[in-house]
Amino acid sequence: MVDFARNFGHQIAVTAGIDVAVGDAVIIMDSDLQDPPEVSLELIREWEQGWDVVYAQRRSRRDTVFKRLTAAAFYRILNSLSEIEIPKDTGDFRLIDAKVAHQLRQYREHDRFLRGMVAEIGFKQKPVLFDRHERHAGETGYPLKKMLRFAADGIMGFSSKPLQLISRVGWGMAALALLGIVYAIVRKLVFPEEVVSGWTFTIIAILFVGGVQTLMIGIIGSYVGRIYTQVKARPLYGVQATYGVPARTVAPTGYEDNAADTVRPAVPGDIT
Repeated sequence: MVDFARNFGHQIAVTAGIDVAVGDAVIIMDSDLQDPPEVSLELIREWEQGWDVVYAQRRSRRDTVFKRLTAAAFYRILNSLSEIEIPKDTGDFRLIDAKVAHQLRQYREHDRFLRGMVAEIGFKQKPVLFDRHERHAGETGYPLKKMLRFAADGIMGFSSKPLQLISRVGWGMAALALLGIVYAIVRKLVFPEEVVSGWTFTIIAILFVGGVQTLMIGIIGSYVGRIYTQVKARPLYGVQATYGVPARTVAPTGYEDNAADTVRPAVPGDIT
């Protein structure tokens, strides 16, 4: 067990678990029992057949209608924007082989989307279908604000298309402006006695273009903010204490190339 100095969030907590995990394979599973522990046995069986990553894919889920609809929309949007295919209806519940865990430890982004990282790493991957239970106790740690931030981490961490969209919108705005200029010139030539009017339309157009520009600057700012956070090279997390982690050094900064892999030899057949 790793006891953080403060709450660093779900994705960082999973990262810390992977950093200190030892064995031939690692199983990632939330502790709220929405993911049935018995499915782990199926994950292990598939891993023993030679699969490097076995991820649990939800066949059905007993969440609210809002959560189901937003989750479905998120995966459609993400896969339409991302350069890699991220399996839909999946969470972080999965088994990863030791060599996959080793590769995953090299990813030290602060804004983390682990299921996307595992998909990007590659290796032989296979789904196992299961029915997700209702939450047994407590409240979700992912309110709407955190869900939106998590979705932004997934999209911006694995796609540059929002930046490409800015240039496309810019070209579209320029084309509309050009059409407006041509319309004004033609109208003046055809009806020279008329004064081209339309102050209301002009004000609306200015406000619309200003709003779009602000949105585009916000998208650029989100990418720049992530770059700023990353280049500071601060620790991913702070550890107050560890329990049951013998002969193990948790990387103090999260950026050492070898500290995250100083582990005792794995016991054959050991699952963490």
